[in-house]
Amino acid sequence: MFILLVALLLGGIMALALISIRFLFSDHLAKKFYKIFALADLFFIIVIVGGWMIRSLVPGWFVSFFGNVATIFLTAQLICGLLIFCALIVRFFYRKFHKPTKFDPARRRVLAYGMMYPLLSLATTLYGNRIEKNSDVENFYDVPIKNLPPELDGFRLAQISDLHLGAYFSLERLENLLQRIAETKPDLLAITGDIFDDVPMNPAAIKIVDNFTDKFKFGIFYIHGNHEYLRNIHAIEEMLRQTKIRWLNNSSQHVTSKLFILGVDYPRGAPITSSNDVEREKIFAETRKNFVDAAEKNVPDDAIKILLAHHPEFIDDGAQRNFALTLTGHTHGSQIGIFGVPLLPVFKYTRGVVKIGDSFGYVHCGNGSWFPFRLGCPPEIAYFTLKTK
Repeated sequence: MFILLVALLLGGIMALALISIRFLFSDHLAKKFYKIFALADLFFIIVIVGGWMIRSLVPGWFVSFFGNVATIFLTAQLICGLLIFCALIVRFFYRKFHKPTKFDPARRRVLAYGMMYPLLSLATTLYGNRIEKNSDVENFYDVPIKNLPPELDGFRLAQISDLHLGAYFSLERLENLLQRIAETKPDLLAITGDIFDDVPMNPAAIKIVDNFTDKFKFGIFYIHGNHEYLRNIHAIEEMLRQTKIRWLNNSSQHVTSKLFILGVDYPRGAPITSSNDVEREKIFAETRKNFVDAAEKNVPDDAIKILLAHHPEFIDDGAQRNFALTLTGHTHGSQIGIFGVPLLPVFKYTRGVVKIGDSFGYVHCGNGSWFPFRLGCPPEIAYFTLKTK
């Protein structure tokens, strides 16, 4: 199903590009560009689909190089097609009210300033692929809590999520990211899954994270995402047991006598996005409840509780129990946004702050990428400061 959807998407981009050409060039030039783009797009589609089917045999350097080139080439076509669509709508209404006195049939389909569209599209794609996806921003939030013990007023924790180590996120970048966070001196660091996503790189990545645990007063807390289950989860867990990383698996650990961090596993079989399957959602809700029940066991009722979960719908579970803070990831913030609003909000909660009653929830934008492109949704380091309400 996944590879079919990818093939359909790529085929749609190819069709959009071929349609767009007729509005950018004269008939003579359009015929030449039809052949060039049809062959190029067909090549990319074959390599992408074929590469996915034999992905275990494809070297990482090729995935990185080809993935970036393909993203730039295909995304630029998609953006160009969308810009042309908008321009055609504007032109349609303009001509409705401003009928030209002379009309050249040879240029009836050609848009004015035609080269502006592909150039603007290419510039936008290069920015999203080469700059924004590699530029982590810092976001700061105050979390007001009733009856917060005085010693916890001003307690600060940092969160990163969804690094997806591999072709688009290197070990060097991981180390630089952790060093940058450590220099700001938060009390602890929370990592909410989908970090150890490359079997050859995972041992070195776990060692790097472990080396930074002492740089945070209360260490580094970690939970699994769904991708760890695709990358030899048993080996990952065995390596984690030999580190000082505070790995939580439907369990909790105290930070102080009044502050507990709870962490839940990723429910296998959970809907990747929001689902209209009532029965599946019911099973998912019951699984979440069981996970949180296990994590909350033996935690004092009067403790300040912070829940770490990968799937954002755990925010509802945290709110039902009046947890002070629930930190999640998984969505990547949709990776594309307009004025801070996700362009593809396919999740119940896709990005940012979710306030339910006195409970504060957060969906992290992620630090890595599904595909190497971000626009209006940069990777982030999120900081949360506990404040007396």
